[in-house]
Amino acid sequence: MERLLVISASSAIGTLFFLWFSLAVKKQSMQDFIFSHQWLMFPNAICYWRTVMAAFGFILYFYTSFQSTAIFIFAFAAILDGADGIVARECNLVSRWGEWLDPMCDKLTYLPPMIGFAYTGILSVDLVWILVVSELVGQFFARKILTWMNISGAANNFGKIKAIICFALVIFCALLDANPDMLNIADGVLMGCIILSAASMLFKFIPNRLYADILSMLNFCCGVSALVLTYHHSFAWAICIIIMGQLFDLFDGRMAMKHGGTKYGPYLDDIADFVSFGLAPAYVVVQKGGTPAWFFAAFFITGVAFRLIRFVTVDKKRTDLPPGIFNGFPSPAGALIVLGASLISSPAVLWLFTAVSTGLMVSHIRFAHFGRVIMKEIPKQVFFLISASIIVALAYIFKTKNVQMFGYLILGAVAMYLVCGRIWVNRKGSAA
Repeated sequence: MERLLVISASSAIGTLFFLWFSLAVKKQSMQDFIFSHQWLMFPNAICYWRTVMAAFGFILYFYTSFQSTAIFIFAFAAILDGADGIVARECNLVSRWGEWLDPMCDKLTYLPPMIGFAYTGILSVDLVWILVVSELVGQFFARKILTWMNISGAANNFGKIKAIICFALVIFCALLDANPDMLNIADGVLMGCIILSAASMLFKFIPNRLYADILSMLNFCCGVSALVLTYHHSFAWAICIIIMGQLFDLFDGRMAMKHGGTKYGPYLDDIADFVSFGLAPAYVVVQKGGTPAWFFAAFFITGVAFRLIRFVTVDKKRTDLPPGIFNGFPSPAGALIVLGASLISSPAVLWLFTAVSTGLMVSHIRFAHFGRVIMKEIPKQVFFLISASIIVALAYIFKTKNVQMFGYLILGAVAMYLVCGRIWVNRKGSAA
Protein backbone atom coordinates (compact mmCIF):
# COMPACT_ATOMS: atom_id res chain seq x y z
CA MET A 1 0.00 0.00 0.00
CA GLU A 2 2.86 2.37 0.81
CA ARG A 3 4.44 1.81 -2.61
CA LEU A 4 1.08 2.44 -4.31
CA LEU A 5 0.64 5.71 -2.44
CA VAL A 6 4.16 6.82 -3.44
CA ILE A 7 3.48 6.02 -7.09
CA SER A 8 0.07 7.73 -7.04
CA ALA A 9 1.44 10.85 -5.37
CA SER A 10 4.41 11.03 -7.76
CA SER A 11 2.18 10.63 -10.81
CA ALA A 12 -0.31 13.22 -9.55
CA ILE A 13 2.37 15.82 -8.77
CA GLY A 14 4.12 15.20 -12.10
CA THR A 15 0.87 15.44 -14.04
CA LEU A 16 -0.15 18.69 -12.32
CA PHE A 17 3.27 20.14 -13.10
CA PHE A 18 2.96 19.10 -16.74
CA LEU A 19 -0.50 20.67 -17.08
CA TRP A 20 0.71 23.89 -15.47
CA PHE A 21 3.81 23.99 -17.65
CA SER A 22 1.77 23.31 -20.83
CA LEU A 23 -0.30 26.43 -20.13
CA ALA A 24 2.56 28.58 -18.83
CA VAL A 25 4.83 28.02 -21.84
CA LYS A 26 2.23 29.66 -24.09
CA LYS A 27 2.76 32.97 -22.27
CA GLN A 28 5.37 35.44 -23.44
CA SER A 29 6.81 35.86 -19.95
CA MET A 30 7.60 32.12 -19.72
CA GLN A 31 9.08 32.11 -23.22
CA ASP A 32 11.32 35.01 -22.26
CA PHE A 33 12.42 33.07 -19.18
CA ILE A 34 13.20 30.03 -21.34
CA PHE A 35 15.40 32.03 -23.71
CA SER A 36 17.21 33.66 -20.79
CA HIS A 37 17.88 30.26 -19.13
CA GLN A 38 18.87 28.12 -22.11
CA TRP A 39 21.05 25.81 -19.99
CA LEU A 40 17.96 24.85 -17.97
CA MET A 41 14.89 25.24 -20.17
CA PHE A 42 15.87 24.66 -23.80
CA PRO A 43 14.44 21.38 -25.20
CA ASN A 44 17.83 19.66 -25.48
CA ALA A 45 18.77 20.84 -21.97
CA ILE A 46 15.55 19.29 -20.61
CA CYS A 47 16.52 16.02 -22.32
CA TYR A 48 19.90 16.06 -20.58
CA TRP A 49 18.38 16.89 -17.20
CA ARG A 50 15.77 14.13 -17.33
CA THR A 51 18.42 11.59 -18.36
CA VAL A 52 20.55 12.57 -15.36
CA MET A 53 17.50 12.35 -13.11
CA ALA A 54 16.67 8.88 -14.43
CA ALA A 55 20.25 7.68 -13.87
CA PHE A 56 20.19 9.05 -10.31
CA GLY A 57 16.85 7.35 -9.70
CA PHE A 58 18.22 4.06 -11.05
CA ILE A 59 21.13 4.15 -8.61
CA LEU A 60 18.88 5.05 -5.68
CA TYR A 61 16.38 2.26 -6.45
CA PHE A 62 18.72 -0.66 -7.10
CA TYR A 63 21.68 0.21 -4.87
CA THR A 64 20.22 2.04 -1.87
CA SER A 65 17.18 1.86 0.40
CA PHE A 66 15.72 5.16 -0.88
CA GLN A 67 13.34 3.47 -3.31
CA SER A 68 10.43 5.84 -2.72
CA THR A 69 12.65 8.81 -3.60
CA ALA A 70 13.83 6.95 -6.70
CA ILE A 71 10.24 6.37 -7.85
CA PHE A 72 9.42 10.06 -7.44
CA ILE A 73 12.51 11.09 -9.42
CA PHE A 74 11.79 8.59 -12.22
CA ALA A 75 8.13 9.62 -12.46
CA PHE A 76 9.15 13.27 -12.76
CA ALA A 77 11.77 12.41 -15.41
CA ALA A 78 9.09 10.54 -17.39
CA ILE A 79 6.72 13.51 -17.20
CA LEU A 80 9.47 15.80 -18.50
CA ASP A 81 9.52 13.73 -21.69
CA GLY A 82 6.52 15.76 -22.83
CA ALA A 83 7.86 19.09 -21.60
CA ASP A 84 10.79 19.29 -24.03
CA GLY A 85 8.45 18.79 -27.01
CA ILE A 86 6.13 21.54 -25.81
CA VAL A 87 9.02 23.99 -25.47
CA ALA A 88 10.36 23.03 -28.91
CA ARG A 89 7.01 23.65 -30.59
CA GLU A 90 5.89 26.74 -28.70
CA CYS A 91 9.28 28.49 -28.92
CA ASN A 92 10.11 27.29 -32.43
CA LEU A 93 13.18 25.39 -31.25
CA VAL A 94 12.72 22.16 -33.21
CA SER A 95 16.08 20.89 -34.48
CA ARG A 96 17.52 17.87 -36.26
CA TRP A 97 19.70 17.13 -33.24
CA GLY A 98 16.65 17.32 -30.99
CA GLU A 99 14.81 14.79 -33.17
CA TRP A 100 17.64 12.33 -32.47
CA LEU A 101 18.26 13.30 -28.85
CA ASP A 102 14.68 13.09 -27.56
CA PRO A 103 14.10 9.37 -28.30
CA MET A 104 17.65 8.57 -27.23
CA CYS A 105 17.03 10.13 -23.81
CA ASP A 106 13.76 8.18 -23.60
CA LYS A 107 15.69 4.95 -24.07
CA LEU A 108 18.31 5.95 -21.50
CA THR A 109 15.46 6.65 -19.08
CA TYR A 110 13.42 3.42 -19.28
CA LEU A 111 15.82 0.73 -20.56
CA PRO A 112 18.25 0.63 -17.57
CA PRO A 113 15.50 0.05 -14.97
CA MET A 114 13.91 -2.56 -17.25
CA ILE A 115 17.22 -4.42 -17.32
CA GLY A 116 17.40 -4.09 -13.53
CA PHE A 117 13.91 -5.52 -13.07
CA ALA A 118 14.69 -8.32 -15.53
CA TYR A 119 17.58 -9.52 -13.39
CA THR A 120 15.46 -9.34 -10.24
CA GLY A 121 12.99 -11.76 -11.83
CA ILE A 122 10.09 -9.40 -12.55
CA LEU A 123 10.54 -9.12 -16.33
CA SER A 124 11.66 -11.70 -18.85
CA VAL A 125 15.40 -11.29 -19.45
CA ASP A 126 15.07 -12.46 -23.08
CA LEU A 127 12.23 -10.05 -23.88
CA VAL A 128 14.03 -7.11 -22.29
CA TRP A 129 17.16 -7.73 -24.36
CA ILE A 130 15.06 -8.10 -27.52
CA LEU A 131 13.60 -4.66 -26.78
CA VAL A 132 17.07 -3.24 -26.07
CA VAL A 133 18.42 -4.55 -29.39
CA SER A 134 15.38 -3.26 -31.29
CA GLU A 135 15.69 0.17 -29.69
CA LEU A 136 19.41 0.47 -30.34
CA VAL A 137 19.09 -0.69 -33.95
CA GLY A 138 16.37 1.89 -34.50
CA GLN A 139 18.32 4.64 -32.75
CA PHE A 140 21.75 4.19 -34.31
CA PHE A 141 21.50 2.19 -37.53
CA ALA A 142 18.01 2.99 -38.81
CA ARG A 143 18.34 6.70 -38.07
CA LYS A 144 21.74 6.79 -39.77
CA ILE A 145 20.23 5.32 -42.91
CA LEU A 146 17.32 7.76 -42.69
CA THR A 147 19.81 10.63 -42.50
CA TRP A 148 21.55 9.40 -45.66
CA MET A 149 18.12 9.21 -47.34
CA ASN A 150 17.33 12.75 -46.10
CA ILE A 151 14.28 11.48 -44.24
CA SER A 152 13.28 12.78 -40.82
CA GLY A 153 13.91 10.40 -37.94
CA ALA A 154 11.44 12.12 -35.61
CA ALA A 155 9.37 9.84 -33.42
CA ASN A 156 6.06 8.72 -34.94
CA ASN A 157 2.88 7.73 -33.11
CA PHE A 158 4.05 4.14 -32.65
CA GLY A 159 7.21 5.35 -30.93
CA LYS A 160 5.39 7.83 -28.71
CA ILE A 161 2.84 5.28 -27.53
CA LYS A 162 5.66 2.78 -26.92
CA ALA A 163 7.57 5.31 -24.79
CA ILE A 164 4.52 5.97 -22.61
CA ILE A 165 3.97 2.25 -22.09
CA CYS A 166 7.64 1.70 -21.26
CA PHE A 167 7.57 4.46 -18.63
CA ALA A 168 4.38 3.00 -17.15
CA LEU A 169 5.87 -0.51 -17.23
CA VAL A 170 8.85 0.59 -15.12
CA ILE A 171 6.50 2.09 -12.53
CA PHE A 172 4.38 -1.07 -12.57
CA CYS A 173 7.49 -3.21 -12.02
CA ALA A 174 8.33 -1.08 -8.98
CA LEU A 175 4.84 -1.81 -7.65
CA LEU A 176 5.28 -5.53 -8.33
CA ASP A 177 8.65 -5.47 -6.59
CA ALA A 178 6.98 -4.44 -3.34
CA ASN A 179 3.86 -6.57 -3.89
CA PRO A 180 4.98 -9.89 -5.44
CA ASP A 181 1.51 -11.42 -4.95
CA MET A 182 0.00 -9.04 -7.53
CA LEU A 183 -0.97 -10.35 -10.96
CA ASN A 184 2.12 -9.99 -13.15
CA ILE A 185 1.17 -8.80 -16.64
CA ALA A 186 4.55 -7.16 -17.20
CA ASP A 187 5.77 -9.55 -19.92
CA GLY A 188 2.56 -9.11 -21.91
CA VAL A 189 2.96 -5.35 -21.81
CA LEU A 190 6.64 -5.73 -22.68
CA MET A 191 5.71 -7.74 -25.77
CA GLY A 192 3.47 -4.86 -26.85
CA CYS A 193 6.44 -2.49 -26.46
CA ILE A 194 8.58 -4.72 -28.70
CA ILE A 195 5.92 -4.77 -31.43
CA LEU A 196 5.49 -0.99 -31.27
CA SER A 197 9.26 -0.49 -31.37
CA ALA A 198 9.54 -2.57 -34.53
CA ALA A 199 6.56 -0.81 -36.14
CA SER A 200 7.99 2.61 -35.29
CA MET A 201 11.25 1.74 -37.04
CA LEU A 202 9.63 0.06 -40.06
CA PHE A 203 7.18 2.85 -40.89
CA LYS A 204 9.95 5.44 -41.09
CA PHE A 205 11.30 3.71 -44.22
CA ILE A 206 7.96 3.45 -46.02
CA PRO A 207 6.95 6.27 -48.40
CA ASN A 208 4.20 8.34 -46.81
CA ARG A 209 1.76 7.86 -49.69
CA LEU A 210 1.73 4.08 -49.03
CA TYR A 211 0.79 4.39 -45.36
CA ALA A 212 -2.96 4.32 -45.96
CA ASP A 213 -2.85 1.31 -48.29
CA ILE A 214 -0.59 -0.66 -45.94
CA LEU A 215 -2.92 0.02 -43.01
CA SER A 216 -5.93 -1.03 -45.09
CA MET A 217 -4.14 -4.24 -46.09
CA LEU A 218 -3.31 -4.94 -42.45
CA ASN A 219 -6.99 -4.39 -41.63
CA PHE A 220 -7.93 -6.91 -44.33
CA CYS A 221 -5.42 -9.44 -42.97
CA CYS A 222 -6.93 -8.99 -39.51
CA GLY A 223 -10.39 -9.78 -40.89
CA VAL A 224 -9.21 -12.95 -42.61
CA SER A 225 -7.26 -14.04 -39.51
CA ALA A 226 -10.36 -13.46 -37.37
CA LEU A 227 -12.40 -15.72 -39.65
CA VAL A 228 -9.84 -18.50 -39.23
CA LEU A 229 -9.67 -18.06 -35.44
CA THR A 230 -13.47 -18.06 -35.19
CA TYR A 231 -13.58 -21.32 -37.17
CA HIS A 232 -11.33 -22.83 -34.51
CA HIS A 233 -13.56 -21.35 -31.74
CA SER A 234 -10.83 -18.99 -30.51
CA PHE A 235 -13.41 -16.25 -30.10
CA ALA A 236 -11.52 -13.93 -27.73
CA TRP A 237 -8.44 -13.98 -29.97
CA ALA A 238 -10.59 -13.41 -33.06
CA ILE A 239 -12.18 -10.38 -31.43
CA CYS A 240 -8.77 -9.02 -30.42
CA ILE A 241 -7.63 -9.33 -34.03
CA ILE A 242 -10.75 -7.51 -35.26
CA ILE A 243 -10.07 -4.70 -32.77
CA MET A 244 -6.53 -4.48 -34.14
CA GLY A 245 -8.10 -4.14 -37.59
CA GLN A 246 -10.23 -1.29 -36.29
CA LEU A 247 -7.11 0.51 -35.07
CA PHE A 248 -5.59 0.13 -38.55
CA ASP A 249 -8.86 1.40 -40.08
CA LEU A 250 -8.87 4.36 -37.71
CA PHE A 251 -5.52 5.54 -39.04
CA ASP A 252 -5.72 4.68 -42.75
CA GLY A 253 -8.18 7.49 -43.46
CA ARG A 254 -6.07 9.99 -41.52
CA MET A 255 -2.94 8.89 -43.36
CA ALA A 256 -4.71 9.24 -46.71
CA MET A 257 -5.84 12.76 -45.85
CA LYS A 258 -2.41 13.76 -44.54
CA HIS A 259 -0.07 12.04 -47.01
CA GLY A 260 -2.28 11.06 -49.93
CA GLY A 261 -2.54 7.53 -51.31
CA THR A 262 -2.86 5.40 -54.40
CA LYS A 263 -5.84 5.10 -56.73
CA TYR A 264 -6.61 1.63 -55.34
CA GLY A 265 -6.69 2.83 -51.74
CA PRO A 266 -10.45 3.54 -51.44
CA TYR A 267 -11.38 0.14 -52.91
CA LEU A 268 -8.95 -1.67 -50.63
CA ASP A 269 -10.34 0.20 -47.63
CA ASP A 270 -13.94 -0.77 -48.45
CA ILE A 271 -13.06 -4.43 -49.00
CA ALA A 272 -11.09 -4.55 -45.76
CA ASP A 273 -13.96 -2.92 -43.84
CA PHE A 274 -16.49 -5.41 -45.22
CA VAL A 275 -14.34 -8.41 -44.27
CA SER A 276 -13.26 -7.18 -40.82
CA PHE A 277 -16.48 -5.45 -39.72
CA GLY A 278 -19.03 -7.47 -41.70
CA LEU A 279 -18.03 -11.05 -42.43
CA ALA A 280 -15.87 -11.64 -39.36
CA PRO A 281 -18.40 -10.43 -36.71
CA ALA A 282 -21.23 -12.22 -38.56
CA TYR A 283 -19.28 -15.48 -38.41
CA VAL A 284 -18.84 -14.99 -34.66
CA VAL A 285 -22.64 -14.65 -34.40
CA VAL A 286 -23.10 -17.87 -36.38
CA GLN A 287 -20.71 -19.81 -34.16
CA LYS A 288 -21.99 -18.38 -30.86
CA GLY A 289 -25.69 -17.81 -31.53
CA GLY A 290 -27.22 -21.21 -32.25
CA THR A 291 -29.27 -22.30 -35.28
CA PRO A 292 -31.35 -19.08 -35.81
CA ALA A 293 -28.12 -17.08 -35.76
CA TRP A 294 -27.73 -17.60 -39.52
CA PHE A 295 -30.66 -15.26 -40.08
CA PHE A 296 -29.26 -12.54 -37.82
CA ALA A 297 -25.77 -12.94 -39.28
CA ALA A 298 -27.13 -12.52 -42.81
CA PHE A 299 -29.15 -9.52 -41.62
CA PHE A 300 -25.99 -8.01 -40.13
CA ILE A 301 -23.88 -8.59 -43.26
CA THR A 302 -26.58 -7.03 -45.41
CA GLY A 303 -26.67 -4.01 -43.09
CA VAL A 304 -22.89 -3.56 -43.26
CA ALA A 305 -22.92 -3.86 -47.06
CA PHE A 306 -25.77 -1.36 -47.32
CA ARG A 307 -23.97 1.00 -44.94
CA LEU A 308 -20.73 0.90 -46.98
CA ILE A 309 -22.48 1.25 -50.35
CA ARG A 310 -24.59 4.16 -49.11
CA PHE A 311 -21.51 5.87 -47.74
CA VAL A 312 -19.57 5.54 -51.01
CA THR A 313 -22.35 6.28 -53.49
CA VAL A 314 -24.56 8.74 -51.60
CA ASP A 315 -23.15 10.16 -48.36
CA LYS A 316 -19.80 11.22 -49.83
CA LYS A 317 -21.62 13.34 -52.42
CA ARG A 318 -24.07 15.01 -50.03
CA THR A 319 -23.60 18.71 -49.42
CA ASP A 320 -25.91 18.82 -46.38
CA LEU A 321 -23.77 16.36 -44.42
CA PRO A 322 -21.04 18.21 -42.47
CA PRO A 323 -17.46 16.95 -42.87
CA GLY A 324 -16.59 14.25 -40.36
CA ILE A 325 -20.23 13.32 -39.68
CA PHE A 326 -21.54 9.82 -40.43
CA ASN A 327 -25.05 9.18 -41.66
CA GLY A 328 -25.82 6.12 -39.55
CA PHE A 329 -23.72 4.24 -37.02
CA PRO A 330 -20.24 3.46 -38.42
CA SER A 331 -19.68 -0.24 -39.20
CA PRO A 332 -16.60 -0.63 -36.93
CA ALA A 333 -18.66 0.50 -33.93
CA GLY A 334 -21.56 -1.70 -35.06
CA ALA A 335 -19.20 -4.66 -35.16
CA LEU A 336 -18.06 -3.92 -31.60
CA ILE A 337 -21.64 -4.14 -30.31
CA VAL A 338 -21.96 -7.63 -31.75
CA LEU A 339 -18.52 -8.74 -30.59
CA GLY A 340 -18.95 -7.45 -27.04
CA ALA A 341 -22.36 -9.10 -26.73
CA SER A 342 -20.98 -12.41 -27.99
CA LEU A 343 -18.66 -12.62 -24.99
CA ILE A 344 -21.14 -11.89 -22.22
CA SER A 345 -24.66 -12.73 -23.42
CA SER A 346 -26.89 -15.70 -24.12
CA PRO A 347 -27.71 -16.48 -27.78
CA ALA A 348 -31.08 -14.72 -27.60
CA VAL A 349 -29.49 -11.52 -26.25
CA LEU A 350 -26.78 -11.75 -28.92
CA TRP A 351 -29.51 -11.84 -31.60
CA LEU A 352 -31.08 -8.73 -30.06
CA PHE A 353 -27.75 -6.85 -29.98
CA THR A 354 -27.07 -7.88 -33.58
CA ALA A 355 -30.44 -6.53 -34.69
CA VAL A 356 -29.94 -3.28 -32.77
CA SER A 357 -26.47 -2.84 -34.25
CA THR A 358 -27.78 -3.39 -37.78
CA GLY A 359 -30.65 -0.97 -37.23
CA LEU A 360 -28.28 1.76 -36.02
CA MET A 361 -25.99 1.28 -39.04
CA VAL A 362 -28.75 1.58 -41.66
CA SER A 363 -30.49 4.42 -39.82
CA HIS A 364 -30.10 8.12 -40.59
CA ILE A 365 -28.98 8.97 -37.05
CA ARG A 366 -25.83 11.04 -37.35
CA PHE A 367 -22.62 10.31 -35.46
CA ALA A 368 -19.29 12.12 -35.41
CA HIS A 369 -16.29 10.38 -36.96
CA PHE A 370 -14.05 9.26 -34.09
CA GLY A 371 -10.77 9.71 -35.97
CA ARG A 372 -11.51 12.88 -37.92
CA VAL A 373 -13.64 14.78 -35.40
CA ILE A 374 -13.50 13.48 -31.84
CA MET A 375 -9.84 12.48 -31.79
CA LYS A 376 -8.78 15.81 -33.28
CA GLU A 377 -10.14 17.60 -30.23
CA ILE A 378 -8.43 15.22 -27.81
CA PRO A 379 -4.97 16.48 -26.80
CA LYS A 380 -2.22 14.31 -28.25
CA GLN A 381 -0.88 13.41 -24.83
CA VAL A 382 -4.33 12.21 -23.76
CA PHE A 383 -4.69 10.18 -26.96
CA PHE A 384 -1.32 8.50 -26.39
CA LEU A 385 -2.29 7.73 -22.80
CA ILE A 386 -5.61 6.21 -23.93
CA SER A 387 -3.84 4.08 -26.56
CA ALA A 388 -1.31 2.91 -24.00
CA SER A 389 -4.09 2.12 -21.52
CA ILE A 390 -5.89 -0.03 -24.10
CA ILE A 391 -2.74 -2.09 -24.69
CA VAL A 392 -2.21 -2.53 -20.94
CA ALA A 393 -5.89 -3.51 -20.48
CA LEU A 394 -5.60 -6.12 -23.24
CA ALA A 395 -2.46 -7.52 -21.57
CA TYR A 396 -4.41 -7.83 -18.32
CA ILE A 397 -7.28 -9.59 -20.07
CA PHE A 398 -4.91 -12.01 -21.80
CA LYS A 399 -3.29 -12.81 -18.47
CA THR A 400 -6.54 -13.34 -16.57
CA LYS A 401 -8.41 -14.87 -19.53
CA ASN A 402 -11.54 -13.11 -18.28
CA VAL A 403 -13.60 -12.97 -21.48
CA GLN A 404 -16.63 -11.47 -19.77
CA MET A 405 -14.56 -8.52 -18.58
CA PHE A 406 -13.35 -8.16 -22.16
CA GLY A 407 -16.95 -8.08 -23.38
CA TYR A 408 -18.00 -5.45 -20.86
CA LEU A 409 -14.96 -3.35 -21.76
CA ILE A 410 -15.92 -3.46 -25.44
CA LEU A 411 -19.56 -2.56 -24.81
CA GLY A 412 -18.50 0.21 -22.43
CA ALA A 413 -16.28 1.71 -25.13
CA VAL A 414 -19.15 1.58 -27.65
CA ALA A 415 -21.51 3.22 -25.15
CA MET A 416 -19.01 6.05 -24.65
CA TYR A 417 -18.77 6.52 -28.41
CA LEU A 418 -22.57 6.55 -28.74
CA VAL A 419 -22.76 9.42 -26.28
CA CYS A 420 -19.71 11.33 -27.53
CA GLY A 421 -20.60 10.81 -31.17
CA ARG A 422 -24.01 12.38 -30.66
CA ILE A 423 -22.67 15.22 -28.48
CA TRP A 424 -20.17 16.23 -31.18
CA VAL A 425 -22.92 16.14 -33.83
CA ASN A 426 -25.09 18.46 -31.73
CA ARG A 427 -22.09 20.71 -31.09
CA LYS A 428 -21.37 20.99 -34.80
CA GLY A 429 -25.03 21.71 -35.44
CA SER A 430 -25.04 24.48 -32.84
CA ALA A 431 -21.85 25.97 -34.30
CA ALA A 432 -23.35 25.99 -37.77
